[in-house]
Parts: sequence; C-alpha cells; structure tokens
Amino acid sequence: MERTRFESIGSYTPATIRSNDELLHSFSTPRAFDLARITGIRNRRVYDPHPDTYESSFTLARAAIDDCLSRSDYAPSDLDIVISVSITRTDNNRRLSFAPAFAHRLANTIGATRARHFDISNACAGMVTGVMVLDRMIRAGVVRTGLVVSGEQITPIAETAAREIREPYDPQFASLTVGDAATAVVVDARGDDDDEIHYVGLMTDAADAEHCLGMPSDRTGGLAMYTDNRAMQNDRRYSRAIAQLDNFFHSTGRSWGTESFDFLVYHQFSGPALRRIIDRYEAHFGAPAPQVLNVLEDFGNTASTSHFLVLHEYLRRGLVSKGSKILMIPSASGMVYGYLATTVSRLEN
Repeated sequence: MERTRFESIGSYTPATIRSNDELLHSFSTPRAFDLARITGIRNRRVYDPHPDTYESSFTLARAAIDDCLSRSDYAPSDLDIVISVSITRTDNNRRLSFAPAFAHRLANTIGATRARHFDISNACAGMVTGVMVLDRMIRAGVVRTGLVVSGEQITPIAETAAREIREPYDPQFASLTVGDAATAVVVDARGDDDDEIHYVGLMTDAADAEHCLGMPSDRTGGLAMYTDNRAMQNDRRYSRAIAQLDNFFHSTGRSWGTESFDFLVYHQFSGPALRRIIDRYEAHFGAPAPQVLNVLEDFGNTASTSHFLVLHEYLRRGLVSKGSKILMIPSASGMVYGYLATTVSRLEN
C-alpha cells in the first residue's frame, strides 16, 4: 500500500487586521464584551472589500495555492486531483457561487487542466476531510498526487452579528471569533519514515450536534451563523471525541503515550475552552498532552483552514523542526470528531 505525506503547504491571510475594539465599536447596539478573556482572541484578519482588490473566498484560495506550489516540486499540470473544501464560496462578483465547482474553477485557473476535481463541505473539519479523502484515494492507487485547498471569507457573519447582537448569549456570539484565511496542501505517494500521514479518520455524531446554520439573517439580510451555546458547552461531545481516539488506539495497538507526539493542534475556536478540553484528554489518558499549538490570539477562528494555518505559522516561525510528529484534532458542527497524525520533514515555509 502507498505511503502518503504532506509534500508542501501554503497559506494566505489578508493584510487588514481587525482588533476586538474595532469589532465591538462596529456594533449597532454598544456592548461591553471582554472578547479577549472569553475567547483568547485579540485580532483577526479581514478580507479587502474594495471593488478593485476584493478578496473573495476564491481569491483567498488561489493565493494559498500559489504559496503552496511555490514550495512544491510539482507543477499544476502534475496534479491528479484538486479538492476544494471551503465553507464560504464567494466569487469576485461578491456572490455565493456553488456551480461550477470551486475545485474545477481553481484547477483551470492555475493550469491543472488534466486534474480531476470536486468540492467537499464538512464545516470546520473541511481541510482534514479533504486530506482524508485524498489519502484514501492515493492508498487505493486511484491517484498519486493531489491538492486540497480552502479559502474562507467568513467574517461577513461577524459583520451581521455586530449589527444584530443584543444579549451576551446571543446565538450569533460565536460569529465574533472568526477571521479570514486560506490554506492549501499537496499530498503525494512518496511517504517514508521521515514524512508520512500515519492515519486520519473522522466521525459524525448527530446526537450531540450543534445547532449551527449559515443563512441570510431575517433581520438585516446579511450572512449569519446561529449556534446553540448550550451545545457548545456540552462536555459529553468532547468525551465522545476522546473515546473515538481511544478506541482507535486500542484497535490498532497504539496508545497516547507510545505515539510520542511532539505537538497537538486542536480546532481554533476558543482559548479557555481549548485548555479545558486538553485537561480532559490528559485526565482520560493519564498522561500529559504534547505541546499545544495555536494562533488564536492573532488570527481567531479561521474555520476549515485552522489546523493548517497553525502548522504553516509555526513552520514560518521555525518552531516545528524536521521529524516532528503532530496530532491534529478537528471539531466541527455536525458534530464531527476526528484525528490526523503526521510526521513532517519536507514541509518548508
């Protein structure tokens, strides 16, 4: 069976930085939230709205692909498949666009005209889902090289929330955590002991689903996300996520300790919540967690791009050394739980 690896990684974040104060000052009804204390976020990147330089989901995704391929040994014409996993799908005409597929348009734009292509949507687990599908396709011998990309122009939901929030526990509160970003990875069949995607799996459990929906607001018409905050605080869903990973370890002769992870990357949605979740992992497995990486303070919750934005940023800072073993744990509306374990040596930034 083929061994897969991350061959290259790229990202793009808009130049505009919006602080908590700037976001709160944009509220139509002034509020006194301490967003930094509640979420661990101080700033987020926000798309350029100017008509001449408009940064749509498509624009962001294309920039991340260019960054990724600039470090790759592959040209666009070498790619066997392109998979787009964006939640948001705005085009340069400021429209939500679902057909033709984003993957098809991106592949044609970069010159990957022989590549197969399709879109996947799986909320904030999108990039991990795309990698899982591509990993399976390579291991099955269907393709040998592919690209997974997401461009998230998601801060319009924060703009809607700023116009509409009236109470501290408003269903749109989670919208205040988001930031815009794009990431892309090339995965190929040249894995070895120093570079390998060891395993990746996902599970959907509707029993504890967040009631989370993106739709036009019925008040001001902007794109909105409504989240059931009670579900967000439901510890049972985290117990099920931990149990899923534990069951996988037991079924494959692994353990939290023997895997010897150097770093852990959890979905980037709340600093205080993340600390509580890691405490639960440590209590369940009876051992300390590896070093937890996050970029929440500067970038916020960048939706489906978050795990790979974290990895890209830590590579850029020189804080992930060659041969590091990383565990990514996605958590997404649905509810979606999962894990991705990889050792990286080829990746550069």
